[in-house]
Amino acid sequence: NALSGNLIMVDRLKQKNPNGLILGVPGSGKSFAAKREMFSVYLLTNDDIIICDPEAEYWPLVKRLHGQVIKISPTSKQYVNPMDLNLDYSDDDNPLSLKVDFILSFCDIVVGAKEGLKPVEKTIIDRCVRLVYRDYLADPRPENMPILQDLYDCLRAQDEKEAQFLATALEIYVTGSLSYLNHRTNVDLNNRMVCYNTSKLGQGLKKLVMSNVQKHIWQRTAVNRYAGITTRIFLDEFHLLLKEPQTAAYTAEIYKRFRKWNGIPTSLTQNVKDLLDSSEIENILENSDFVLMLNQGASDRNILAQRLGISPQELSHVTNSSEGEGLLFFGDKIIPFEDKFPRDTQLYRVMTTKPSDLAA
Repeated sequence: NALSGNLIMVDRLKQKNPNGLILGVPGSGKSFAAKREMFSVYLLTNDDIIICDPEAEYWPLVKRLHGQVIKISPTSKQYVNPMDLNLDYSDDDNPLSLKVDFILSFCDIVVGAKEGLKPVEKTIIDRCVRLVYRDYLADPRPENMPILQDLYDCLRAQDEKEAQFLATALEIYVTGSLSYLNHRTNVDLNNRMVCYNTSKLGQGLKKLVMSNVQKHIWQRTAVNRYAGITTRIFLDEFHLLLKEPQTAAYTAEIYKRFRKWNGIPTSLTQNVKDLLDSSEIENILENSDFVLMLNQGASDRNILAQRLGISPQELSHVTNSSEGEGLLFFGDKIIPFEDKFPRDTQLYRVMTTKPSDLAA
């Protein structure tokens, strides 16, 4: 506590809404603050931790904790199959129907039409998805898991001209230059700590890969829900997810629904203004009872003061503040804090992203 000097500890699960945001200008310590929480969660709980890492900032900590880092890029040899089907859902959910829903949204991105998939195209995709999973459902071994090639071949085998159109649109992701997604999963997605490193992801694959990553996050959280495991999700450079309608809508759903699933999302972004682009995204701020505010720009300070009821005196803690200093908004409490983390430690060396530290 910046005023009393007392240690601050919070249990986000005790809040009615544990969703969180970490806000601050570049260099204010956002990713360091997230890593501080990840490390505490790793040691003090049995929660699973999933990280979306678009800047390759988290892999040293994840590797130090024996987690799984997945490098996602067109040249990577680490694969996450978009056709993966998890059968460990509750009796209330039909895994195949959920998979059909995902493949429809996946193909919607592939086709790229403004009006979306046509009814005939949706029917054909539904038919083919159910056909390609027939062998796996009869004998659920890893080698029977379909890949995009199987969906492509099934579409080619259909008589309708719409099926040939869909197959042609999918071809670049199967046999073409963007065939990265046409592989079976070869990484440990069941590791307690999984980091998706998308720093080398090109524009051609970005929408599809992020849709696939979000699907795996959703699937992991749903399975953990019935196993009584809490899932912590950290989304860095959050504004990148908000740029695309599909990923923005998916993320908004995470903030709306994961509380009931023992899921705790935390997003990191530079500007609060990014959260005000639409009423749907704006709900993310409204649905977060944990907001860690580091140094803020002038316009963002004004927005936060209005939305969270922060006094001018309290705002001084996020005005030209040093790294690791700011305000913690926790439910109905606003607490000024400072984090003078010791730099002569192993932990600091695997958490810092300061260029001077990395150079040293």
